[in-house]
Amino acid sequence: MTTPRVPLPRTFHAFGNRDYRFLWPSNFLTYSTRWMQMTLLAWFVLETADSPFLVGLVGFFSMIPMFFLGMIGGVLADALDRKQVLRITQTATFLALVTITSLMALDLALYWYAYPVVMVTGTAWALDMPSRRSLIHDLLGSRGVTNAVALDSMGMSASMMIGPAVAGGLIRTIGVTGGLAVVTAVVAVSIALVSMLESGLSRPARPDGGILRNLAQGVRYVAGHSALRTMIMITVLANLLLFPYMHMIPVVARDVLGVGPGLMGLLQAAPGLGSLTGAVGIASLHRVTHHGRILLGGTLAAFAGLLLFSQSTTYALSLPILLAMGVGLSGFGSMQSAMTMLLSTNEMRGKALGVVSLAIGSGPFGALLVGYLADRYSPSFAIGAVAVAGFILVSLIGASMPAIRARTA
Repeated sequence: MTTPRVPLPRTFHAFGNRDYRFLWPSNFLTYSTRWMQMTLLAWFVLETADSPFLVGLVGFFSMIPMFFLGMIGGVLADALDRKQVLRITQTATFLALVTITSLMALDLALYWYAYPVVMVTGTAWALDMPSRRSLIHDLLGSRGVTNAVALDSMGMSASMMIGPAVAGGLIRTIGVTGGLAVVTAVVAVSIALVSMLESGLSRPARPDGGILRNLAQGVRYVAGHSALRTMIMITVLANLLLFPYMHMIPVVARDVLGVGPGLMGLLQAAPGLGSLTGAVGIASLHRVTHHGRILLGGTLAAFAGLLLFSQSTTYALSLPILLAMGVGLSGFGSMQSAMTMLLSTNEMRGKALGVVSLAIGSGPFGALLVGYLADRYSPSFAIGAVAVAGFILVSLIGASMPAIRARTA
């Protein structure tokens, strides 16, 4: 007698797919290790160089590959075996982490060694992210993609919570070097999970023409689609003015709130917990018909939370503010990719995701701006200034471009 299968709750419907059960934890570990290494290396630079601007450069060098290579990652997602793309980029990350960990263990590392390491891992992130998201559509199709992306966003949100918290604890217990050794081991596990995906899972058609032609096709396609074009504009502003706050949290924690690496890690984890809560809610929705409204509302809520955080001078107040801000971030993160995949044709999906990566690539310039303002004035002033600017600009886009508020076709 066979045991009847218990149906999965609606929230976790995508886990009914065998390969998604390997892809999701691989994605989660990839997101987590990115947060962990960023936290570890930012604290290393802060303790070694004692400069908010130099800490901000960790974010700049980590994200600048996305600006130059994000769209190429989209072309690769449409032209190559997506599983192989993930294996190659993860191996490059592994080797970079082995190198910096070894140098630190030998007491040979200088603060600026963090920059080439995060450039390598940032390059891997830029090149494999479109393939990761395209694989989700390969596995679940259009009917399951919103649920699967929301689950993936839950993993990303959980990594925002777990990664920095674990990194802060590792700094307190075994130091930055030991923490990087742990991160390296986790990356190895992620590579093993990718290897368990069925070979030949995705069979993208090779695009006609060269890379530049395909990049231009992606830009023209998104520019000609009103909803996607508006979403890209909001994505640029969010990455330019909202997300650079993350690189200043170690500075705010030490210099404004007066706490050490352990509580700093919890502070960085708070938006992840809020984002995880919001992502669970989105994944549980029976049907989402207005993806753009969730994206717009979530982005505005996150900017409002960031402004409140910039005005806080106590840890007990800053923690719940960042928690609430994370709920807004979940609306932005989930709907950004879901809109791109739902509104793009099969042959243009990878290229459209590449344009999203290009928009995300505006982040390093925001990191430079926030780092400069923090060095010249104060971290609180820098965060508050970009929060006000972002809220105003996104509000104007939402009011003047109705496509973002329309029903998702």
